[in-house]
Amino acid sequence: MEKRPEISLIIPVKDERESLKQLVKEINSACSSLNKTIEIIFVDDGSIDGSFELLENLRKKDKKIKVFRLRRNFGKSAALMVGFNNALGEIQITLDGDLQDNPIEIPRFIQKLEQGYDVVSGWKKKRHDPLNKTVPSKIFNLFTAKLTKINIHDFNCGFKAYRKDVTKKLNLYGELYRFIPVLVGQMGYKVGEIAVRHRKRKYGKSKYGSVRIVRGLLDLITVLFLGGYATRPGHFFGSLGILFFIPGFLIGIYITYLRITTGGIGYHYPLLFLGVLFMIVGIQFISTGLLAEMFLSSKGKADTEDLISK
Repeated sequence: MEKRPEISLIIPVKDERESLKQLVKEINSACSSLNKTIEIIFVDDGSIDGSFELLENLRKKDKKIKVFRLRRNFGKSAALMVGFNNALGEIQITLDGDLQDNPIEIPRFIQKLEQGYDVVSGWKKKRHDPLNKTVPSKIFNLFTAKLTKINIHDFNCGFKAYRKDVTKKLNLYGELYRFIPVLVGQMGYKVGEIAVRHRKRKYGKSKYGSVRIVRGLLDLITVLFLGGYATRPGHFFGSLGILFFIPGFLIGIYITYLRITTGGIGYHYPLLFLGVLFMIVGIQFISTGLLAEMFLSSKGKADTEDLISK
């Protein structure tokens, strides 16, 4: 009977044909000293350069390799979820397919996990990328660390190691793969980090443009909301409601005072309309929060299984 793999390597691929043979060779070499069974899971995310065909040929030669093909380019989050959902190993390691992540680091990730961490994120301390990628990335990482209180240096590094219990809880979409350390930290898991060697891109070109910065900021807002207010939406919408309602109410008092003391409000009609608008918006936000709280309450007793440390 074939032994169940203990370690799963999950690799999203998008047009990386020239890198794949060398990557498999390096992974096998790096894992040869681990004395653990492995599986290598490639998820082809809509490649058009023949990557899938090459992966199929590699799979026929190496039984450790599994290949999944998405119908089109759905993005890295979807590719990772396919990998996580089909991985059998209790330890799961993700890395990119462009050879910039060096598989020689895999034993160090496992050693760090064995120190009691649930997720270990790579840190490309010396990064071999152009300034138009490294500078925005540093700003983004600093900004994210300050807002989320997750003290690591590189949130977006694709080289990470997980315990299977963690990946079963993840639900990634959009650009949320960039915030995995934040998401698992919010769930109470212990997040660690190791500095890894980063290599220059040898083949192909980067798949990520400047537009990902805007998407990343929007997803950061999503992550902060889900982490801070998913179980108490009334606090979030209520705070916004009060923020609008109080100025509107004060404007209303001022307009009433003018009406009583002068017999009219003169040229203050725009201010009156602004006050009414603020109060209406405030009431709408508060009402939305109450409805959200009622929805959560109607779901009944919370499932506490995911809160228990195992």
